[in-house]
Amino acid sequence: MEGVGGDAASAVAPLAKLRNDFTRIFQYYLDRSTPHMVQRWLGTLAVAAIYMLRVYYVQGFYIVSYGLGIYILNLLIGFLSPKIDPELEVLDGASLPTKGSDEFRPFVRRLPEFKFWYSITKAFCVAFLMTFFSVFDVPVFWPILLCYWVVLFVLTMKRQIMHMIKYRYVPFSIGKQRYTGKKSAASKGRIVD
Repeated sequence: MEGVGGDAASAVAPLAKLRNDFTRIFQYYLDRSTPHMVQRWLGTLAVAAIYMLRVYYVQGFYIVSYGLGIYILNLLIGFLSPKIDPELEVLDGASLPTKGSDEFRPFVRRLPEFKFWYSITKAFCVAFLMTFFSVFDVPVFWPILLCYWVVLFVLTMKRQIMHMIKYRYVPFSIGKQRYTGKKSAASKGRIVD
């Protein structure tokens, strides 16, 4: 009897080792891609274009695309929201500044950029794989889904922008701020020979 259990365990061990090796290699390349933000997003745009071409070519899977759009909208809200939301969390001193005299605190996202990118890329890959199974091709009138998604997007972004205005934060920073000191009165009118 022990031989039967031993054979099953010996058959599973190589599969577990193969899975472990694949996971380690995948994580290695994922870690190496972290500083290359532009290249990562260009790769995601390529994956998205391939998915859109597949849906256009097949002329179906609109419900999968709608679900993908809702998921991406949910990720976008997490990306644009602060980690500590003053409306949802009890204020314990670590909140966004609401007055000009408040101390500056850097914007910390609820969903960091890398996780945002990784989740979107994974979602497009899963949606692409779903287009090869006819069970996911539910017949729907796609213009209604598109209109509903656009309305949902506009209302959600309006709410998010109002939240940004109310708590005075901008979730984007474009480069490092540079400060030039005040020019003294003597140096303004002075001509150097």
